[in-house]
Amino acid sequence: GLSSSNSVERKIYIPLNYTAPCVRLLNATHQIGCQSSINGDTGVIHVVEKEEDLQWVLKDGPNPPYMVLLEGDLFTREVMLKLKDTRRVSGMAVVISKPNPAGGYSPDLRCPNDGFGAYSPTHSPELAHCNGTVWNPFGNGLSYEDFKFPIFLLKDENETQVIKQCYLEHNIPVNGSAPKFPLCAMQLFSHMLAVTDTVTCMRRNSIQARFNLNPEMLCDALGDYNVWSVVKPINNSGTAEPEEKFILAATRLDSRSFFWDIVPAAESTVSGFVTLLAAAQTIQKLPDVQSLKKNIMFVFFQGETFDYIGSSRMVYDMEQGKFVLNLDNIDSFLELSQVGFSSNFSLWAHSDPVSRRNATINQQVMDLVSVVQNSSAGTNITVAEPPNSQALPPSSFQRFLRARNIPGVVLTDHKSSFSNRYYQSVYDTAENLLLKYPRELSPEEALNHVTDVAESLTEVATTVARTLYLLAGGTQRPSMIKADPLTATSRSHLSFLVCAQKIFFFYIWRHGASNYLRNTPLWYYVSVSSPATPTRLVQYVLANLTGTATDLTKDQCQNPTKDAGAEKDLYDYIWVQGSSSENSSEPTPFCVETTVRLSKALSPAFELKEWGSTEYSTWTESRWKEIRARIFLIASKELEIITLIVGLVILVVSLVGIYFINAKVDVLFTSAREPSTVAY
Repeated sequence: GLSSSNSVERKIYIPLNYTAPCVRLLNATHQIGCQSSINGDTGVIHVVEKEEDLQWVLKDGPNPPYMVLLEGDLFTREVMLKLKDTRRVSGMAVVISKPNPAGGYSPDLRCPNDGFGAYSPTHSPELAHCNGTVWNPFGNGLSYEDFKFPIFLLKDENETQVIKQCYLEHNIPVNGSAPKFPLCAMQLFSHMLAVTDTVTCMRRNSIQARFNLNPEMLCDALGDYNVWSVVKPINNSGTAEPEEKFILAATRLDSRSFFWDIVPAAESTVSGFVTLLAAAQTIQKLPDVQSLKKNIMFVFFQGETFDYIGSSRMVYDMEQGKFVLNLDNIDSFLELSQVGFSSNFSLWAHSDPVSRRNATINQQVMDLVSVVQNSSAGTNITVAEPPNSQALPPSSFQRFLRARNIPGVVLTDHKSSFSNRYYQSVYDTAENLLLKYPRELSPEEALNHVTDVAESLTEVATTVARTLYLLAGGTQRPSMIKADPLTATSRSHLSFLVCAQKIFFFYIWRHGASNYLRNTPLWYYVSVSSPATPTRLVQYVLANLTGTATDLTKDQCQNPTKDAGAEKDLYDYIWVQGSSSENSSEPTPFCVETTVRLSKALSPAFELKEWGSTEYSTWTESRWKEIRARIFLIASKELEIITLIVGLVILVVSLVGIYFINAKVDVLFTSAREPSTVAY
């Protein structure tokens, strides 16, 4: 108890525990992302706070290779290409810019999902490649570059200060001269197993699986599950009758950024699906909803960022008869895209100019737009149409149009180019939506506080709910339909964007699994593990907002075939955590009966084993052994060489000494002669 131990490693290295890596992704033709060498990459740290500091890294510094600590506002395409093309850089750590870059920042392409929607060289080539409209003018395409060195994002300001302090104490040049050793260095580990493209990787996976008892997979297909629900229950074990018509209300659940696990997606994704959740709750509460002439299906697509994984899979399943609907059952399509209203309160109803060349489709679209415009009456939202010649923005609806002409619109907060200046970047956060809460509010009080953002999204949800109701044949006055800003929007928005471990999520989460709800923002990258936490959360929130509490026991809920009253073909049953009662501090779980279901969001290319497909998404994620980072002090090359030589000399002297000692062992280690016995 009077002694303590400490490892030599802890005395040498300072681990960086709060980092986010850039990882490798592959598709049918190439690889993108970053990776380190198999044993990690090491370099002397140099802080780059202004562009002039690059001169030391690129030319003047005498101790390459360098690990660049780059300020966020310099993380641009121009700077990165300069560093990419030199061998004097072994890796990079990026600091998040605060405040957000004023000029906007998006590492995505200027034409997202180019070639996989309704417009491609083989489908409406006149509108392909964003001809006429550049949707993402802030896009610099960095997320689609291939870097041969590791790049990490520093998530913790304290760790960033530790690195800078180490740099100031050991590495900073004095009057332009080289600093003296020891120098502060960084080591990054992010070696990726997959290389070249998806075709190569999947072929190697197949060989491993065929000839190895313990195969080591190199990459995995990106994919998860779509979440869908219907207003009037339908038989999930069969297919809808041809005469049944459905209004599809859709949005997406995923996004991405340059870094693997930092995907806030506030405006690009969350604004859309939170609004659709509110609309779903509003529709379900209407008294005559079960008597509507047409059914309404709410769909939340996963993997849309990567060439429309979720929507292309649903269309494929509809064509193959593997889904409860087929394309003939779709009456019309309404999609919610980015509706965060960062600049104004105008809602734009985009439609497809190609399908509207058909007179019937054109009239149906005109009627649909008219319904949307009339449904916004009494709100602060104005609905307008962009020019009829303008193509659709990137949207799931494009995959349905690629298969068949369907009347539909995509609702956005932008007329042409995105108003979101931080599309699919680490800066697309709650602050980007101007989501602010008074500091004095407790977490429970914040759940009951309606923000300005929640108010505007509620009005969009009201407009969408009224539109869907009227399209389905509803006869009530639209002015009687209003979304709830508190339950459906404000609480959801806070929980999905700020902290997943909120009371709103806790009581609707599945029983016994609340430890999955972390006290951090969610990230909306589709990944390869499924179902992902955002998918499950949307499933449970939708079930809570539209389902019905039942008195089934836990065993009956989890095994509905054991209960005669359960209709497992029409409903799904979820055993949820529940809230605490007045007489108990423990939550009271219960069973929810819901029409919410999951369907595969895995590209048909992997179902068909067409890994080089140009029709479907082929994105895969490389596997890796470890992701970690650390800093430490390194000596000069001269001292390392001297240490090596001294060590070798000591080794040789030791070997020679041992040889001669072993040769004279009989002399050196002979026991003294025993005294002779004398007899008297």
